[in-house]
Amino acid sequence: MTVLAPEREATERLQRVAARRRTRGVVVGTGLALVTLAVVVVNLSVGDMPIPFRDVLATLVGRGDETSTLVLVEFRLPRLVLGALVGVAFGLAGGLFQSVLHNPLASPDIIGVTQGASVGAVGALLWLGVGGVAVAGGALLGAAVAAVLNVVLAWRGGVSGHRFVLCGIGLAFVASSVLGYLLTRSDVRNAQDALVWLSGSVAGATWEGNARLAVALAVLVPVALLLSSRLRMLGLGDDTARALGVPVTRTRLTALALGTALAAVATAAAGPVAFVALASAPIARRLVGDGRIALVPTALVGVAVVTASDVAAQHALPGLDVPVGLVTGLVGGGYLIWLLTSSRPLTGGNR
Repeated sequence: MTVLAPEREATERLQRVAARRRTRGVVVGTGLALVTLAVVVVNLSVGDMPIPFRDVLATLVGRGDETSTLVLVEFRLPRLVLGALVGVAFGLAGGLFQSVLHNPLASPDIIGVTQGASVGAVGALLWLGVGGVAVAGGALLGAAVAAVLNVVLAWRGGVSGHRFVLCGIGLAFVASSVLGYLLTRSDVRNAQDALVWLSGSVAGATWEGNARLAVALAVLVPVALLLSSRLRMLGLGDDTARALGVPVTRTRLTALALGTALAAVATAAAGPVAFVALASAPIARRLVGDGRIALVPTALVGVAVVTASDVAAQHALPGLDVPVGLVTGLVGGGYLIWLLTSSRPLTGGNR
């Protein structure tokens, strides 16, 4: 009995730590959900025609008057839903890239994936003159090309986070140059519309477009969540993950493909909403603690960031409705400067 006592004590200690982690995860998830709910209430209530909260609830359950129903269902709610869906997609995309590459700069809007999706989508808009599903297809193709090129260029018997990020930054500049060429060779009015889209905007949301994005996320999000246990093992190091039976290379490439697809469908729906993918996962990890991979809190942070930024985009400057990407870019730019000037996040990530 004296031999087993230390083992039993260690087991009980691990169980207590796991219980605390689960409790903290539930608390963080509940808090993020409440924050998002508060943002939803504000987003639906305020505007040129303020609607009291009780009327918002009545309208959402089908008991509102004709005016409130028109304002909420046809104008405000589609924009809010698109912001939430885009936040989920960009948040998870950033979380997947950063988890498998062990680098806080491994975000689709830093390593060229979002820029590649933008090239494909803008090419479809300006050169082919198409919209809807064709734009989403162009974005997916552009993102896939950028991701494949990045993997090929960074491959040295495997994918290194440091090389992947550096190659991705170079590809991002190339894609930006291609975008500039497409815009300068297009009709001025079409180019102006594309520039608004490139700023990242949810103002043109429609129920049809939201349904397409929701279907894509219904396929991609569950697969990403199922992959989370393997990603946690990857966080222990490649050798340890292999010893635990994880196919390291296949898991890493699958996660990169999922992140690319999530970033592509989000970009096709709302344009490249800046820095949401970069910041969501680090914020979620700090909230959950222990630097653990937390894809569900990451998705909730993405939703909160995009929807709250859209409230600011609509109402911060009276009489001026700016694209949500300008607000997230303003906030995210400050975060990126802090990240680059802080040695601690970068030194541990370039594995």
